[in-house]
Amino acid sequence: MSKFFTKAALVIAIMAIALPVALFASGGGEKAGGGAGAKYAIVFKNTGNPYGDKQMGGFKAGIEEQGFTAILQAPAQPTAEAQIQILESLISQKVAAICIVGNDFDALQPVLTKAKNAGIKVFSLDSSVNPASRLTHVNQADSEKIGRTLVEAAFDMAKGSGDIAILSATSQASNQNLWIDYMKKELALPKYASLKLVKIAYGDDLRDKSVSEAEGLLASFPNLKVIIAPTTVGIAAAGKVITDKGLIGKVLITGLGLPSEMASYIESGACPYMFLWNPIDVGYLGAYVGVALVQGKITGAVGDKFKAGRLGDYTITKAPDGGTEVLLGPPFKFDAKNIADWKTVY
Repeated sequence: MSKFFTKAALVIAIMAIALPVALFASGGGEKAGGGAGAKYAIVFKNTGNPYGDKQMGGFKAGIEEQGFTAILQAPAQPTAEAQIQILESLISQKVAAICIVGNDFDALQPVLTKAKNAGIKVFSLDSSVNPASRLTHVNQADSEKIGRTLVEAAFDMAKGSGDIAILSATSQASNQNLWIDYMKKELALPKYASLKLVKIAYGDDLRDKSVSEAEGLLASFPNLKVIIAPTTVGIAAAGKVITDKGLIGKVLITGLGLPSEMASYIESGACPYMFLWNPIDVGYLGAYVGVALVQGKITGAVGDKFKAGRLGDYTITKAPDGGTEVLLGPPFKFDAKNIADWKTVY
C-alpha cells in the first residue's frame, strides 16, 4: 500500500482525534496570525456527515501537532448561505487561516474575498471554490482519474452494456461536478457505446434524500444495472436501498465510500468494489497547507514545496480550474479481499 494508506498511520491518526459535531476549538489564546495562539478554521459542508467528521478530525490533529488552535465548524444544511454565516463569524474572530470545503464554487467568493482582505489566509479543500477566492486547493486525488475510474468500474460491473445512473451530492458541489464531467468524457469514448447514462440524481449529501433519490432511480429505470455514487452519503444510501429491496446482484453500486459504512455491502456483493482516499489524511494535509501559508513558507504558487508531517513532502501544481492545488494521492480500491482490514479503521 502507498504512504497514503499505511494502516499504522491511519490508526495513529484516528487515536489522536476527538471528533466534533458542529464546532470545536482547543488550545491557544486569542492572537491571530502565525504566533503561538493562532487559530486555524475549517468549514465543512454540513453536520451529520461521517466523512466530514473524519476530515475535520484530521485537520484538528494536524493543527494541534504543530502547536496551534483548531476551530471546526459546519452548518446544519449544505448550502452556501449557511456557510457564509459561519465565515462572517470567523472573520470577526480574526482567525489566521480558513480552510473551506465549498458548498458552491462561486457564491462564496464575496465573503472569502472579505476574509482575504482582512489578512486571513484562505484556501479550499475537498470541494473547491473559485480560484479568485483562494490561495490554493487541497485535492483528494486527480479529478480526471477519479471520474474515469468510476466509469471503468461501472462498465466492468455492467459487463459492457446497459443502463447506469449517477447519484451525486449537491448540484453545486464543484468536486462532484468535475468528476461527473470526466465521467461524461469517458462515456463518450467508443468503448462505452453500449453503456447508457440514464440520469444524474442529487441527494444533497443528506441521508434521507439520498435514499429517496436511489429509490426513484430504481422505480424510474427498471433495467438499471449500476449506480455510481461519488459521495460517501450517496453510496451508503444506495447500498441500503438495494439491500432492503432484495436487489443484490441485479443492481450493483460503485463510487466513493467509507469502508466502515460500506463493508456489509461489499461483503454481500451489493457493491463489488469502490474507491476512496483517507479523509483523515485530506484534513491533515490541509492543516499543514494552512500553517505553511500563514508562516510564509508557501504562497500557493505552482512549484511551492512544503513538508506535511507524517505524509511527507508535497509540491503545489496547476489545477484544472486555472488555480493551483495540492494532490494527496491516488484513490484506493476497496473490495472483498481487503475490506476486513479497513472497516474498523475509518
